Amino acid sequence: MTVSESNPVRDLPLHDLAGFTHRWVDADGIRLHVVEGGRPAGPAVVLLAGFPQTWWAWRKVMPSLAGRFRVIAIDLPGQGHSERPERGYDTHTVAAHVHATVKALGVPAYWLAAHDIGAWVAFSLALNHESQLRGVALLDAGIPGITLPQTIPTDPDRAWKTWHFAFHLVPDLPETLLAGREREYVGWFLKVKALAPGTFDDADLDHYAAALAADGGLRASLAYYRDAAESARKNHQALNRRHLTVPILGISSSHGSIPDMAASISPWADNTTGVIVPGAGHFIPDEQPEAVAAAIADFIAGGD
Repeated sequence: MTVSESNPVRDLPLHDLAGFTHRWVDADGIRLHVVEGGRPAGPAVVLLAGFPQTWWAWRKVMPSLAGRFRVIAIDLPGQGHSERPERGYDTHTVAAHVHATVKALGVPAYWLAAHDIGAWVAFSLALNHESQLRGVALLDAGIPGITLPQTIPTDPDRAWKTWHFAFHLVPDLPETLLAGREREYVGWFLKVKALAPGTFDDADLDHYAAALAADGGLRASLAYYRDAAESARKNHQALNRRHLTVPILGISSSHGSIPDMAASISPWADNTTGVIVPGAGHFIPDEQPEAVAAAIADFIAGGD
């Protein structure tokens, strides 16, 4: 396992955040992008983002956590400036990569906060590496086999939240239709699924669209959905052995995709609490960063 400055996605511009540094970690056979800052001796908090975002989704939360914690944001495989492997996007395989990356940074135990597909990975990581986790915060996510509805609704009032799951599963068609139109596609998600349409500016849309377009990013992002059935199977295979005992915080929002994350997770976890963030849609860290930072900090304070 090595830590380096070698960026595998050189065509994608890097975004800097004051007080944080970029690095790349080779662990478990893959190179992942890490953005790290805060108090080196403080409790470690690992942050994971989802579709169609990158670590940049946490940019408004990270400075608020940095005064008390060692903050580590990681681009998942296929996301942002991390390597884009050809296969292996079920969340248990990805969770192993993420955990190996954190270990390579010299972190023996850590708190985990994750949104959307990042939360899919975080749940699977907890199932496999619970003893190294202090607690897990899961933000508005349809986790395969856990919080994701078994059927996709067809009524317009609900279908707009989950229609893309089926679309992303279709082989080749999304790539054909979306190549060269990544900005329009990203823009729909960021504008429609945020409660306030002005949450994201043109620079944000440009960044996330470029990340999808760069070096197989679209293919890799779709692969998480195409491997979702395998993720669900492995989740339940692990849950058949035992339920989670690590503290879980479900963070929902007033206008999100999953009305009550904590209630949806509690059948599978023995120590679950929840908060609902008002004035937010799906992209809670972007829409209400102070509330998210406070919820994570309070969660950690309650466990230390």
